[in-house]
Amino acid sequence: MLFDLVAAHDTSHGGFFNLFHYLTFRSGCACLTAMVISLALGNPFIAQLKRIQREGQPIRTLGPERHILEKAGTPTMGGVLILVALFTSTLLWADLTNGFVWAVMLTTAAFGAVGFADDYLKLAKRNTKGVSKKMRLGCEFLASLIAGIWLQHLTPPEIRNAVAFPFVKDLLLPLGYAFPLFAMITITGFGNAVNFTDGLDGLAIVPVVIAALVFALISYLVGNHVFADYLQLHPVPGTGELAVFCASLIGAGLGFLWFNAPPAAVFMGDTGSLSLGGALGTVAVAVKHEIVLCIVGGLFVAETLSVVIQVFWYKRTGRRVFLMAPLHHHFEKKGWQEPKIVVRFWIVSIVLGLCGLATLKLR
Repeated sequence: MLFDLVAAHDTSHGGFFNLFHYLTFRSGCACLTAMVISLALGNPFIAQLKRIQREGQPIRTLGPERHILEKAGTPTMGGVLILVALFTSTLLWADLTNGFVWAVMLTTAAFGAVGFADDYLKLAKRNTKGVSKKMRLGCEFLASLIAGIWLQHLTPPEIRNAVAFPFVKDLLLPLGYAFPLFAMITITGFGNAVNFTDGLDGLAIVPVVIAALVFALISYLVGNHVFADYLQLHPVPGTGELAVFCASLIGAGLGFLWFNAPPAAVFMGDTGSLSLGGALGTVAVAVKHEIVLCIVGGLFVAETLSVVIQVFWYKRTGRRVFLMAPLHHHFEKKGWQEPKIVVRFWIVSIVLGLCGLATLKLR
């Protein structure tokens, strides 16, 4: 919005308004704006949630015993706060004529709507089931399939249907008409991967922020022909604006962490976890770094695999591989304290983020 207003202003002679043409300036402003919005609205928003949700988020009775005592009464749907800050900041600082920005924002909103419905039904029914699995996955698949087709048409024809591989500069795997299906699996998979990870105070939001930071840089580089050619990346014109979106996500996430840090005053709920995972997946598809997302978001991948392995092995043998899934609950059952699990998982995410950045140069 601000960019569009300034674009009509004559900046040929330099001056302050010329700064708005720099992605780095607008990205920094977007991050700060989103953080300020989160921090400013946080306390009144949480107070309102407590008035509406008198008993807080329903806690799984099959989960770790201490969760029933320690986390009971904590309100959920904090993802609404994240999305308000994220969308407001993006609308203020991004170029709203950019198709990639709208594709990512609308996909994020769609996943957020599915999560919101799930959270609402859990609160209304006072159980942990919410929307049926078939309905939930059906909506996610539809939204991500539309996003995949949309992004496919925004991407240059020579790489439109291809998947790039890290560490190998010229290797492209052509998927043809199957690419939207690949995009659908990537976006939906990461939406649910973040959802699986969001089980302890502050556990999911920091890895999301780290991934957003990495993809803000990747978006900036891939959207710039000079940097993309130097690093031997496949340029995707227009994706540089996604750096503004990712910066907004960083700010909104850090602002939310202020209230979600242990002991959490609010949970992001499915509203937050599904939308943030969907956002990361959509950005990764847009910039042709889907496999790098699996490296940067390796923690989310590990949490998801722990659930898949647990369910598969239990149905096959009647025995469990982990004491409890997802993975963070396994460590709780082993006696690790929640803060130790959270901080150690953050450390793992930082290392994975650095590994993801290394793929930009090690080719």
